Amino acid sequence: MIAKYWQKVGLILVIIACLFNVVIKIVSKVSIRDELEASALYVQSSQYDQEYNETK
Repeated sequence: MIAKYWQKVGLILVIIACLFNVVIKIVSKVSIRDELEASALYVQSSQYDQEYNETK
């Protein structure tokens, strides 16, 4: 009898933990605009570095 209750309590705790994990990942997600800006800056800096190294 007690085992059934603990099994249900454990299942509820696992579900709550999974939902909490998903919500945290959604909330702390970086916006696509920030990702694109960071990628563009990286590409520009790498192109600048290549051009600088070629002129030397």
